[in-house]
Amino acid sequence: MKNKTFFPALILLVCLGLFAKAQTKETTPVYKPFVNQAGYNLGESKRFVCYGAPDNTPFKIMDTKTKLPVFEGKMLNNEGWFSELNPVTSGDEYVVEVAGYGQSKSFWIADHLMEKVSSKLAYDFFVDVRGYDDLDKYDMSKVYGGGPSRDGGAYGLEATFEVLQYAANPALYDNWKTELGDKNVPDLIDLILWHAEYAYKYVDYNGPTGYRHGTLGYEGQPRMNYDYWNTLDHLAAVCAAYHSFLKPYLSEEKYQKYRKACLDNWEKYDRHKVVRYWTYSSKWVDQGFQEFNEMGNAFGQSVFSNLFMYLCEKNEKNGQPDKFLKYAQESATDIITNWDFNNPRQMWWIRNAEHITPQALAWFLMVAPDKAPAGSREKLAAWANHMKQKTNNFWKYRMHSETEWAHAKTKELGGAPALGGSMFAVAYLLNDKALRDLGWAQVDFVFGVNPVGTHLSNKSDERVKIGGFWEGVEEGWPQAHPDGYGRLGLVRGTLDGTPLDSQFPIAKTVEKIVGQNEGQIFGKNAYATEGWCVSNRGWEATVTFATLGSQQIKLYDADYKKEITKAKPGQTITVELKAALNQDWNKVDQGWVEISTGNEAAKMLKVSETGANTGIFTAKYVTPKVKKGSQLEVSYGYFGFGKLIRLTIQ
Repeated sequence: MKNKTFFPALILLVCLGLFAKAQTKETTPVYKPFVNQAGYNLGESKRFVCYGAPDNTPFKIMDTKTKLPVFEGKMLNNEGWFSELNPVTSGDEYVVEVAGYGQSKSFWIADHLMEKVSSKLAYDFFVDVRGYDDLDKYDMSKVYGGGPSRDGGAYGLEATFEVLQYAANPALYDNWKTELGDKNVPDLIDLILWHAEYAYKYVDYNGPTGYRHGTLGYEGQPRMNYDYWNTLDHLAAVCAAYHSFLKPYLSEEKYQKYRKACLDNWEKYDRHKVVRYWTYSSKWVDQGFQEFNEMGNAFGQSVFSNLFMYLCEKNEKNGQPDKFLKYAQESATDIITNWDFNNPRQMWWIRNAEHITPQALAWFLMVAPDKAPAGSREKLAAWANHMKQKTNNFWKYRMHSETEWAHAKTKELGGAPALGGSMFAVAYLLNDKALRDLGWAQVDFVFGVNPVGTHLSNKSDERVKIGGFWEGVEEGWPQAHPDGYGRLGLVRGTLDGTPLDSQFPIAKTVEKIVGQNEGQIFGKNAYATEGWCVSNRGWEATVTFATLGSQQIKLYDADYKKEITKAKPGQTITVELKAALNQDWNKVDQGWVEISTGNEAAKMLKVSETGANTGIFTAKYVTPKVKKGSQLEVSYGYFGFGKLIRLTIQ
């Protein structure tokens, strides 16, 4: 005989189970899709994350104006991809809809969109963060870290990366001339010259500075108060740029002073080699002597500085290019031989300095590919494989280890914002589309595809009022530390924070807090670190290297129909430039290329956009009457970023 209580008990258990399941379903958080809130570049990788959405969940990309879908797909591993979506019109806004998970923030898809919204802010930060505008009144003892940027020393290498930024897309930066002194000089050029003069003024300064975390010098040697050795790195970049694009703005006399300072002190300041154990840090996160440190000399820094001096000295009658090339080769060989991807002291542990190593080695192959040491390309290929392994997750975030996403307590601002630039540089050299796509994933992380779901910069009303925030981004980092050592509240383009380990895989609770001291906010909060100059330097590098692979020059016949490689003297040709110059979707933008024949000095040829918002720039040009067989050269950009095409005069 069956137990009479079995069926009622069974019914009760089933009901309780259904109730529990309902309760679980009701209390399980539902996260909306996280997108790049500014948007995506045409022709590049496009993705979003919707945490918790099961595989094969349908999603749609909706046009916010027409309310119609323009793309449909299915979720896989919390991700949705829509790289094939490349609409003709740039001004339209879109949202992602994931069935059962709601809508994302709105975004654009446009020609060189990231460069459009980021290029000026990338250097505006360094305009605003200077310790003093007036170098005659500069007081090192009152600037935290001693400047030139607040909360940083000469190790910030601002001039190095400002020179690279201009070199990558010069016609764009010629548009802005309102920030600093001379209104006839592009702001970015003015800023480079300011940093050069700063470096020259303090090339041997070892006096007091504002408080800094640690002392400088080799272990067992006398300590240095200020990292004046690094001033030569700034001056080297400017000396090289003098011959490429600074001559109209920098006198020969001043240039030779900068050059002499480098030549006189280079070996004395150990600029000729990779420098180790130069900083003694008192910070808890990297206390003691470190092999490399974001506050001293980075792994690869000497490759940059010696290559700049090599490029400079090649242009001098009594120059010493071979000496500096040898130093650069030795420094690059050090990277090839000793760079250990599994040694955190050479990777994420040096935080904001990490990006310099791959970018320096890549830049060697960009500016002097036939002079780079054997194994340069192979080392970068090995790094690329390592990064693909470490980013094999739905955030495409470079994880620290098998058990740790990110650091539990300290800032990671030198990670994702700078990693994109390294990936762009290496992908360009290796023709590696998958790595380039990963680079764009790092950009997406900065703009909202991260566990907090916001841009990494706090969107304060004050910042918005001064034009210091990214166009199109709706939600910024929830916490800020505006009045810390860098006093970054009113600094345009500041990056304020990034998720810590406890915020992965998703930040379940985020509080909006402003003004807490660095290191005080842990646990469930998103943690407001205090951004500083070397954090934004990494982002500047990403903006710079993103142009690789997306800019080009072509030559056509007069009718702009047939691409040509030869022309007769006096023949009209059409010059076409594709570059990140499309700043206004409602008007025809302008740009320029340089044209030269033989040993003649290059002349500037203005190019105009073929129509509002096309992103293609053209000009007619009549070939000169020169000797048969002469080569006409058309170029855009400098220092390995440049594009060059040759036309044979028949």
